[in-house]
Amino acid sequence: MATMKSVQTGPVGKIDVVDVERPVPGPKDVLMRIRACGICGTDVTFLHMGGMPSRGAAGGELVAVPLGHEPAGEIVEVGAEVTDLKVGDRVVVNPQDAPTGIIGCGGKFGGMSEYLLIENAVAGKSVAVFPDTVPFDVAALNEPMAVARHAVNRSEAKPSDKVVVFGAGPIGLGATIWLKLRGVEHVVVADVIPERLETALAVGADAVINSATEDITARLTELHGQAANALGQPRAGTDIYIDAAGAPAVFNATIAAAQWGAKMVMVAVQKKSDAIDLAGMLRSELTLIASQGYPTEIFEVTQEIAEHHERFAKLISHRIPFAEAERAFELTLTPGAAEKVVVTFGDEA
Repeated sequence: MATMKSVQTGPVGKIDVVDVERPVPGPKDVLMRIRACGICGTDVTFLHMGGMPSRGAAGGELVAVPLGHEPAGEIVEVGAEVTDLKVGDRVVVNPQDAPTGIIGCGGKFGGMSEYLLIENAVAGKSVAVFPDTVPFDVAALNEPMAVARHAVNRSEAKPSDKVVVFGAGPIGLGATIWLKLRGVEHVVVADVIPERLETALAVGADAVINSATEDITARLTELHGQAANALGQPRAGTDIYIDAAGAPAVFNATIAAAQWGAKMVMVAVQKKSDAIDLAGMLRSELTLIASQGYPTEIFEVTQEIAEHHERFAKLISHRIPFAEAERAFELTLTPGAAEKVVVTFGDEA
């Protein structure tokens, strides 16, 4: 029996690197050798929990789960009935398409493994082929960039719109890139970490705001002009607010700044809070738009990432070899230590 190494949840806050049976593809499947896999905040959530609740288990018993839903790699085995994929194809994955559960999010398989079985493999549905001009580590951004793209699509931003993105993590920076590629004339990024704001400018933001030291409404008014809310009170001329930070302070900063008819897209996961000024939303008739996942965007982004891969590469703060997976996850678990960690397998070029 051939084995491989795979990362799964361990004790709370820890991973286990375990030896598991290497999958064998059936006639409709392909086997993918992983060359890079990003670490997501969802992985961190599972680590904080120490696993996931077992289905049907009494008392919510936790079970270990394979991690990793942002893989990129190459096909090394192809089932007899697969006609549109071949050995050597470089591919990214739709983790939600797996019939045995979402890859790396409670499903049977995780992408933070040496090999990954793609069940019922179909090009354009379960995987997408990308050109060899794109490094594997950048290709591994495909899934989070699809999340960012959906938020921008939900915003329906027009070139003439003035936009602010709260949060200069991978999703916020990805949204910034997509907004600029969409032709949006002015995009501001707000965060509290100066290094993140430098990255925001490097990927194309027109201006940045350090919300720890600067007044959001005053700066947005300076950048986007003065407008008013429904009661005629002075507000910033910003049209769209994108929350990629997930803190109540972002909601309230938006409500304090929002002009009449502004929109807010919530892509970050908000924790329940009674600190959000819902009444303030009335004074601006603020439209709240929720953005979840990537209903259609998972492979819509692949070609554009390929075209602009040098720009997207700026989002990766750390590239850590799989042999040091424990350190990679420790970096991600430590607030402020890393922005985007991608684990590489062998020669990731």
